[in-house]
Amino acid sequence: RMETDCNPMELPNNTGFEDDSDYRDFEGADVKDMRLEAEAVVNDVLFAVSNMFVSKTLPCAEDVAYINVETRERNRYCLELTEAGLRVVAYDFDQTDDRLQTPYHETVYSLLDSLSPAYREVFGNALLQRLEALKKESQS
Repeated sequence: RMETDCNPMELPNNTGFEDDSDYRDFEGADVKDMRLEAEAVVNDVLFAVSNMFVSKTLPCAEDVAYINVETRERNRYCLELTEAGLRVVAYDFDQTDDRLQTPYHETVYSLLDSLSPAYREVFGNALLQRLEALKKESQS
């Protein structure tokens, strides 16, 4: 005779959640919340935009964070960062507009590339400079 402490109806949800957290541990992505990921995104591309910072007014959680970005063209966006990627959720800082159905981008680079020609130019120039520096290093 076997005793159980849980309702069998709860099993599918529990099992799914446990599998998901095991998978995250396996992938090494067991992050406390998306804020850390958002900070890393900001640090990666801040040099190529006018302004970029993690929102302090919109709530960060385990599965979502919001990033405000102002392109060099002076356009403002609020970006949502989730496991699915990044997408524009509003055309101003610290806002979300549920009516916006913008596509997810896997990386901040592709998202900014689609929004800002000036970003594309600055980022491209930075890559060229880095390649030139590597080329000089390898020749010496």
